[in-house]
Amino acid sequence: MDAASVLPVLAAVPPGVLTGTAAATVVELADPLDPQTVLTRLRAAAASPGPLVVCLAGQLHLDRRQQLPHLALARTTPATLRYTALPWHWLAGELGMRRPGTTTVVADLAADPEVWQRLAAVPGLLHLGPGTPLHARVVPAPRRGEPTTPEYLRARAELWRSGARLSPAAAHAEAAARAVTVAPRPEPVFLTPAPAPAATDPAPPVPPTRTAAPPAPPIRTASVAVPVSVPRPPRASVTGSAPAVGVPRRAAPVPAIPPAYTPATPPAPAPAGAPPVDPHPAILAAARAGRHGEAAAVAAAWEHDALRRHGPRSVEAVHWTEVRADLARLAGEPARSCELWLAAAEARLGMLQRADDPDVEGAVDRAHHQWEHIEDPVRARALGPTLVDLRRRVPGRRPGALAALTRRMG
Repeated sequence: MDAASVLPVLAAVPPGVLTGTAAATVVELADPLDPQTVLTRLRAAAASPGPLVVCLAGQLHLDRRQQLPHLALARTTPATLRYTALPWHWLAGELGMRRPGTTTVVADLAADPEVWQRLAAVPGLLHLGPGTPLHARVVPAPRRGEPTTPEYLRARAELWRSGARLSPAAAHAEAAARAVTVAPRPEPVFLTPAPAPAATDPAPPVPPTRTAAPPAPPIRTASVAVPVSVPRPPRASVTGSAPAVGVPRRAAPVPAIPPAYTPATPPAPAPAGAPPVDPHPAILAAARAGRHGEAAAVAAAWEHDALRRHGPRSVEAVHWTEVRADLARLAGEPARSCELWLAAAEARLGMLQRADDPDVEGAVDRAHHQWEHIEDPVRARALGPTLVDLRRRVPGRRPGALAALTRRMG
């Protein structure tokens, strides 16, 4: 996928046209190198309460160990896919925490043979959540030396530039027709948000019409453009300047946060010159009131602040990963909670904390507990190997935890 070729056309679109607001901020990542960098930028944009449009162009590849799709980045190779590509479920996790109806994802993707086949076998492989509509064209990756151009995304950009006021469904249909006219081969699959399904009848995205795939091409790079409405400083909602999140300007004394996600020294960043504000009570109150998206957005904003101030290998950043993990538990999302607890445990071990450190053991124990509650067997199998690897390094204080885990994985 010649992803960068569409960036000039997207850059010519007024950002406010994308978000439907008077003004907007655009974050453009052309040929990004590091998945953590992409995640940090995406997380910062997702923390904004306003409309968010994410445009993706690139190549999808399958992590054979976890059987999960990844978006290739600039340094991705088949051997380093798990470490140098952006896991698709990271994208789904960050955008899924936003308020429904505020996020749109438009994508033009080339799928390697394994991903192309799994699109037919696994309904909802690229699903981003019920509140995050995905409009996409997916084509099988071309043969070596025959790059694909993102004609669908180019057509969407031209429609935006033309000033046409089309509904998302109409814009998708028009862009799909133009893309097929310009590049009729290889046969594409167009993904659109499914209509609201009945409670007992989930409606998956449209599967591919064929499973045959060409030989695997060389991995190319991805480009990501993230227009987001302004104002969008992440800390604004945390310090209380945005009434929608309900955080008071001056926090009154409150009981301690439950130990499920409070480290020995929780961070409390605040703007220069302002009194310290503890965001935990308001976050917890929002979660307990059922406003899970609001709570997760505020926690993500504080995590971004910690990453910016202290770096990814810091107690402050890990603390907010653990907060988000417990918020996912409260929201009834055990797979997401397990994933975040695993990330927290890995981060603490990367900071050279001992395997018998109570914080490390606690993170692994909570990841294990949440894994036991995952009802989706695909997600459970995907997270299982990472949990087993951590259990071998961090056996914990409950005898037989590793043996029980391996038996259930068996």
